[in-house]
Amino acid sequence: RFKGKDGKYSLGGTCLNIGCIPSKALLDSSKHYEQMTKHYDVHGIAFDNPSIDVPTMIGRKDKIVKQLTGGIAQLFKANKVNYIGGSGKLLKDRQVEITNDEGTQVVQGEHIILASGSVPISIPNVEIDNEYILDNAGGLDVGKVPEKLGVIGAGVIGLELGSVWARLGSEVVVLEAVDTFLPTVDQQIAKDAKKQFSKQGQDIRLGARVTGSEMKKNQAVVSFTDKDGDQQETFDRLIVAVGRRPYTEGLLSQDAGVSLDERNFVYVDNQCRTDVPGVYAIGDLVRGPALAHKAIEEGVMVAEVIAGEHTQVNYDAVPGVIYTHPEVAWVGKTEEEVKESGEAYKTGAVPFAANGRAMAAGETGGMVKFVADEKTDRILGMHVVGPQASELIQQGVVAMEFGATIEDLQLMVFGHPSL
Repeated sequence: RFKGKDGKYSLGGTCLNIGCIPSKALLDSSKHYEQMTKHYDVHGIAFDNPSIDVPTMIGRKDKIVKQLTGGIAQLFKANKVNYIGGSGKLLKDRQVEITNDEGTQVVQGEHIILASGSVPISIPNVEIDNEYILDNAGGLDVGKVPEKLGVIGAGVIGLELGSVWARLGSEVVVLEAVDTFLPTVDQQIAKDAKKQFSKQGQDIRLGARVTGSEMKKNQAVVSFTDKDGDQQETFDRLIVAVGRRPYTEGLLSQDAGVSLDERNFVYVDNQCRTDVPGVYAIGDLVRGPALAHKAIEEGVMVAEVIAGEHTQVNYDAVPGVIYTHPEVAWVGKTEEEVKESGEAYKTGAVPFAANGRAMAAGETGGMVKFVADEKTDRILGMHVVGPQASELIQQGVVAMEFGATIEDLQLMVFGHPSL
């Protein structure tokens, strides 16, 4: 359902076209610029009048996306996968109706996998035009650095896109309706992250519920309510990033037989089977975190189920990452979750301020935290805010997959110095 800037259908889904990959490209470009303008002086490196050419940065991002989507087309060709661009609708008896510019056709499948992904959630009285008021896709294609940028939603997407434009010089205000910052993240980690983001200049306002917006002289005037009552803020650009919902519009005929739950997710069992034999659903369309790597593992699991293999995704060891600077990453249970369950547990945390490699890199903010079972020493969760958190968290994933204890990690020899 995605089309590239050339108007042709593009493979790869949300992550590759308008999600993880393009946002990481912009985060990387903006990080270099911020290092030049704010941090290289401590190394004795100076620049005269550094500048950012936004269209070049956007063009680099587009090139990376095109290269990867083209790579999928080559993989399809090499593996003899037939590809038809268009909109698909599941009919009864495992038939799929495909509609595109050439008309409509129906294909018969022995097995069907629904993987239509998700779309941004909209807010009442805030109309997306992707010129001044943007969804997450529009937030990746801004033509110049906005003087003042508003972001509605302090989740993963809002924080990452806010970071991109803050690094390039925008004054960024983030409005979040919930009173708790990153409520699903371990709160010791979340509080540390918020403190660091605020120091960077992102004005994160919790408990700010947006009630509407209107355009005045090419600016978005946003109305919201917080602890001080009714408020207004004016922005040159506004990004709406309040979450995503399953994309089920037009996906199922009335007699397809596939059930949706009360939140419009396709109902599946632990191996992604729907109520219809031979029909599966994966990714953002079903329960669980809306993460590309979770969707990929479900796709692999379904393929193996169809092939008659024994398989199961370990949903207890799916990592989450926010690619801000510092990065935030986690796997397993938070301290709050374990405490609520009543299990006897223990925690340990070490700040990067005590780490030689972090000091050498000038990246001393943040910490690594473990949550473990008090009786068995088994690792229940790992939580990181700081440098390379997205890479460090994989050690927690591997440890949990092997049922490791804290002592197992303590007995291993790690290179020194390292994060």
